[in-house]
Amino acid sequence: MRVVSLALMALAVAGETYFKETFDGAWDKRWTPSAKEGLGKFVKAHSELSDVEGLKTSEDAKFYAISAQTDKEYTNKDKDLVVSFTVQHAQGIDCGGGYLKVMPKTDAAAFTGDSEYFMMFGPDICGYTKKIHLIFGYNGKNLLWKKEPKCESDKLTHLYTVIVRPDGTYEVQVDGAKKESGKLEDDWAFLEPKEIDDPSDKKPADWVDEAQMDDPEDKKPAGYDDIAASIPDPQAEKPEDWDEDEDGEWEAPTIPNPEYKGPWAPKKIPNPAYKGPWAAKKIANPEYKEDKDLYLTRKPLSTVGFDLWQVKSGTIFNNIIISDSVDEVKAFNDATWGKMKDGEKAELEKAEAAAKKAADEAAASNAAAATEEEEDEE
Repeated sequence: MRVVSLALMALAVAGETYFKETFDGAWDKRWTPSAKEGLGKFVKAHSELSDVEGLKTSEDAKFYAISAQTDKEYTNKDKDLVVSFTVQHAQGIDCGGGYLKVMPKTDAAAFTGDSEYFMMFGPDICGYTKKIHLIFGYNGKNLLWKKEPKCESDKLTHLYTVIVRPDGTYEVQVDGAKKESGKLEDDWAFLEPKEIDDPSDKKPADWVDEAQMDDPEDKKPAGYDDIAASIPDPQAEKPEDWDEDEDGEWEAPTIPNPEYKGPWAPKKIPNPAYKGPWAAKKIANPEYKEDKDLYLTRKPLSTVGFDLWQVKSGTIFNNIIISDSVDEVKAFNDATWGKMKDGEKAELEKAEAAAKKAADEAAASNAAAATEEEEDEE
């Protein structure tokens, strides 16, 4: 009986993984490009830093749209939803997206940027903007994250993970470390505000808005207005060749008067009648409707997709997993990204050192050539 009980307990706590992808084998049978015209092509490839292949953007200045289906529909009711994948901007991206969409059942051929989604998550880079997107689809609106944590922008493969919990909290991780966390209700505009300004509340006519006032005892000094803003330059001298018959009477140029202090104004003192900034009273918002299930997808989920724009192609996506188990996602990430990250970093450091050496040698060669040219000219 105890053995059976333990087995049932193990089944009860076991997580369920809804989708897992490492782009092995016939990946192009699992992933279907959108039929929209003019889209860029995804290919299977690896970077110069690793032989691990993933899904790579291959054409510059293109929109991309491709999706895959899960084996069955799923929901996150009363469970964690964990979405994780890797992104490598191997090309040194200048402007483009690197985010994943988690969606209800979607026709792959009709998949576009307008398709409904529950979550859009991942890095977005364009110029000085380098942030992580986490956008939720809620009641027909796509809600932007109020926070804008910085994403990674080097040429290494980075791991992006989001955990959405049934208690209404979330956590975003980058390379396995917590980057942001909080409450869904606080960090997205899911709901109307609980309270609003009372439209019938008006500011009293005698309300004093000025925090400071002129000091009635401060008087303008006698002769203050007689001080000129500029004076003749005492160091200036009339040029020796100045001809008053032709040039007129000589006048010294003017300079700012060090005694001039600008228009006079009385000193300011605290206003004893000041009541502080006025604000209308708050009342309950009749439009506010509580929703204790903000974490919950509105429809069952069954599609995963990339919908992107990239100016410079070459981003590689890989190691996608969607599960209700943080532990299962971590184990998957340790077995994939975890085994490649150190070697990849070493290769990047080696490549950067070689590039620096080549640049230094080229600079030295150019300097020597310039010196030789100068000597020849002499």
